[in-house]
Amino acid sequence: QVQLVESGGGLVQPGGSLRLSCAASVSIFSINAMGWFRQVPGKEREFVAAINWSGGITNYADSVKGRFTISRDNAKNTVYLQMDSLKPEDTAVYYCAADHNDWPSRTPGGYDYWGQGTQVTVSS
Repeated sequence: QVQLVESGGGLVQPGGSLRLSCAASVSIFSINAMGWFRQVPGKEREFVAAINWSGGITNYADSVKGRFTISRDNAKNTVYLQMDSLKPEDTAVYYCAADHNDWPSRTPGGYDYWGQGTQVTVSS
């Protein structure tokens, strides 16, 4: 069983930066695609970014392209989401996801494993 634990959320002012981390309980050499999604109350979970095992393929939502960067360190069993130029509309609970398939899917159904989420609030 794969367990994912997110960290790094918090309160930040508009224009600021945060880096989220997601640590896997097993070697992420055994996990291929990993992704980040976000959700606000009353709305569906929304795709943010995803990355394949090698890091050679990444996908981003249009709303975060150019501001967010996903990366992974397979030796540390960790995937990261660097978030820059944050906006109030980025406020959400951010979830880490993982799957044994290697395609970095944009849909929640493409992932079997999920973390518990970390809150990101962008406000002045």
